[in-house]
Amino acid sequence: MTRLVERFLRYVQVDTQSDPNSKTCPSTDKQKNLSQILVQELTTMGYDAFMDEDGYTYTTIPANQDGITPIGFVSHVDTSPDAPGGPVKPRIIENYDGARITLNDTYAMHPDQYPALKKVIGDDIIVTDGNTLLGADDKCGVAEMMELAEHLKEHPEIKHGDIYLCFTPDEEIGRGADRFNYEYFKAEYAYTMDGSQVGGIEYENFNAATAVLSFTGKSIHPGTAKNKLVNAGHLAMEFHQLLPPFLDPANTEQYEGFNHLVGMTSSVESAQSTYIIRNHDKAKFEAQKDTFKQNVQFMNDRHGYQAVTLDLHDTYYNMAEKIRPRMDIIEKAMASAKNVGLTPYSSPIRGGTDGARLTWEGLLCPNLGTGGFQFHGRFEFASIPQMHKALEMMIDLVQHA
Repeated sequence: MTRLVERFLRYVQVDTQSDPNSKTCPSTDKQKNLSQILVQELTTMGYDAFMDEDGYTYTTIPANQDGITPIGFVSHVDTSPDAPGGPVKPRIIENYDGARITLNDTYAMHPDQYPALKKVIGDDIIVTDGNTLLGADDKCGVAEMMELAEHLKEHPEIKHGDIYLCFTPDEEIGRGADRFNYEYFKAEYAYTMDGSQVGGIEYENFNAATAVLSFTGKSIHPGTAKNKLVNAGHLAMEFHQLLPPFLDPANTEQYEGFNHLVGMTSSVESAQSTYIIRNHDKAKFEAQKDTFKQNVQFMNDRHGYQAVTLDLHDTYYNMAEKIRPRMDIIEKAMASAKNVGLTPYSSPIRGGTDGARLTWEGLLCPNLGTGGFQFHGRFEFASIPQMHKALEMMIDLVQHA
């Protein structure tokens, strides 16, 4: 077992799930458990590393060659709250042959249903036991960045400029860039190690907003409810039915946007629904938000009182607008992919990364593939050869910044 794989297996077994309902930073203290491990390991390597009070971990790999641009890499320690986060029990399948993979008595996956598996036939892959997510998002990136740091310490003949590393908390709940330390992180540009198939170089992502709708019903005993009762749960369902079905994420792909219901709570008197709104196209994004506002007004007019209130706020924007004037950053990544034997490709991210926020705040930060697949669920897996290729690509990148 290689050191990179050993790192990854250790890191995924540390539960670092973030919590969208928490108001603290980080949203869960347990994220710091992994961050403390990273600080200790980086310090043992001989680097000056630290974790700040908000759970962000930083270090610098000092330049050993003048004239090379300082660059950075960013990954996140938290895992998604969309599936059980622990205890993670990873399992290696050697030389995957394309057959059905049984995770446990309930869950299995086959390439016919999960086409991503076709991309890793012949690879050694790491899967879950079906009871939790794996944490490949983004512990593939975390392990690869840590291995880069140790590899460069062991190989001073590899010439590079200053390299800044940051491991953020709370990326999965949209807060990973909230308290990023730009004063410390002096890279001219950076890459998030948070993508999927290795060789992927992504610089187009969704414009994103979150909509929280609160519904107020009128509770009356059901025995005397005729013409009086207004059930808040029914109001929430009514609102959902007003949204266009073609913008349900189950019906979209590529550059198509969506409105995604991610949570709902309900009683007779009150209910709440939370949606994420996404579109690559800014005008269509604004139109989707307008639909939410119009539906709220329609329902309030229809019911004759303030039955619905809306808290709508943007969370990040499409980084392509900022990166297109600096396509040399993308071209360098594509050249490095080719240098290590990969076929680079670019496709729109149907999601977001810390890099989107960082880019809009002045640190250009496209996204690179790490070798993880099917993020945010029990069917997540990682390709060991692709993880090694991601590391090779990073080593090449720092020499040609």
